[in-house]
Amino acid sequence: MRCRGWRQEGLLRLLENVLAVGEDPANLIVYAALGKAARDWPSHDAIVAALRTMEDGQTLVVQSGRPVALMTTHPGAPLVVMANCNLVGRWAREDVFYDLERRGLICWGGLTAGCWQYIGSQGVIQGTFEIFACIATQLGLPDLRGKFILTAGLGGMGGAQPLAARLAGAAALVVEVNPARIDKRLKAGYLDAVATDLDSALQAIAELQAAGRAGSIGLCANAADVYPELVRRGITPDVVTDQTSAHDLVYGYVPRGYAAGLSREEKAAQADRLMADSLTSIAAHVEAMLAFQAGGAVVFDNGNLIRSQAQRAGVENAFAIPVFTEAFLRPLFCQGIGPFRWIALSGNAADIRAIDAHLLANYTDNAMVQRWIRLAPQIPFEGLPARIAWLGHGERTRLAVEVNGMVARGELAGPIAFTRDHLDAAAMAHPNIMTENLRDGSDAVADWPLLNALLNCASRADLVTLHSGGGGYAGFMTSSGVTLIADGTAAATAKLTVTLNNDTGLGVLRYADAGYPEALAAAERHGLQPLVVS
Repeated sequence: MRCRGWRQEGLLRLLENVLAVGEDPANLIVYAALGKAARDWPSHDAIVAALRTMEDGQTLVVQSGRPVALMTTHPGAPLVVMANCNLVGRWAREDVFYDLERRGLICWGGLTAGCWQYIGSQGVIQGTFEIFACIATQLGLPDLRGKFILTAGLGGMGGAQPLAARLAGAAALVVEVNPARIDKRLKAGYLDAVATDLDSALQAIAELQAAGRAGSIGLCANAADVYPELVRRGITPDVVTDQTSAHDLVYGYVPRGYAAGLSREEKAAQADRLMADSLTSIAAHVEAMLAFQAGGAVVFDNGNLIRSQAQRAGVENAFAIPVFTEAFLRPLFCQGIGPFRWIALSGNAADIRAIDAHLLANYTDNAMVQRWIRLAPQIPFEGLPARIAWLGHGERTRLAVEVNGMVARGELAGPIAFTRDHLDAAAMAHPNIMTENLRDGSDAVADWPLLNALLNCASRADLVTLHSGGGGYAGFMTSSGVTLIADGTAAATAKLTVTLNNDTGLGVLRYADAGYPEALAAAERHGLQPLVVS
């Protein structure tokens, strides 16, 4: 313990953890080219110093990765409140963001990077697996055994894809332009093998399909070359997506003809040319995805804004490709079911295994959780041992309170941090990802994540954050995050109960407000009463 309580210590360990599992910790970058844990090293050091000295009854205020002050509040108040990359509407543009970022006046928090909630690729793996499982269900199959998945991108978020595909029973080919990322996923066990060229990659996929075996093959190449080549050859995979860094045309996405090893300085020096060439490359990339779709493949946007960039590049029908949330996951969000996470602050993997056993023994009526927790031990831990499971309204509260009791009884080696992805029922407004094509047309209304953050502050969460950004890092989305420390105390039980009930309850009400029957039924089932019913 370096801090004055487990709440402060827990947040400090989470900050350390996002850098331990991050892509470029020397530059404070956690994932997605510019998603940072703090604005700069002096800011990072000041945050650490504040966490180590602050008392209950103080709140650390953080603005775009830079600590502002320790404010006197009250013992039940959040320890940290932060806002990252929130620009005024008319100024929420790429050029404004990049200028502010270069001058050190702002930093992009990503979703879970800037608020110290990222747990490595294991943090998104269940969501990716659930998408593949939903596709199997839509195809009338128990799993994707014998099916060919084509995707690209092995970065901080995309790196989950090969293992999730394998868990879903598929044969997956994952294209990645950066050999270091391929090597990382191979060493971690996410990839099974690496092909030397496209022909050998396709042969390996065919062998997996013929044997009905699950597996993942990496190929070092540019997806904008590989996808059109497969179309030219008349090869149509069963499932196609992409998780390259298409949201960032300068520092993230690598266009055809460019090496993956350009420095940030080299990219900045040719930013205009990179943006133009990236758009040209993405157009070819997405046109090939559309051709796969026309050939009968299940094709979807996995949340990296590649359709938006393609449309900007002149691909008028880019949005004929559906986004994963609307296509597969929205019925879950309507019930408040989403990506809930817990992290063993002790660093002891046995704590996670004990919670796994508790879920298997006590949540037997939840088939999704039972299936996942039986598969989850195949996922290697990164940094602090952690687990994610899709739990809904009431279930999250129940589990967190039960785990807090396990901490109190000494059944775990230390406290547990609970958090969730920002891609959650009430936590994100993103008209091209989370809220695309809502029933009532309220796709662009950002009130809900703002209300979510305000309500979580009122509910006494330990950390509450508001982020904006996305494509070009500005103007595409608003999201909120929350973290709670289960330290075994009665105060933690009260805080966990109120915050988690309100966090998921507002999610159900958000979709009920949009007119979704599943959400209206869930609200009635849980005693959540909308004051106005549309």
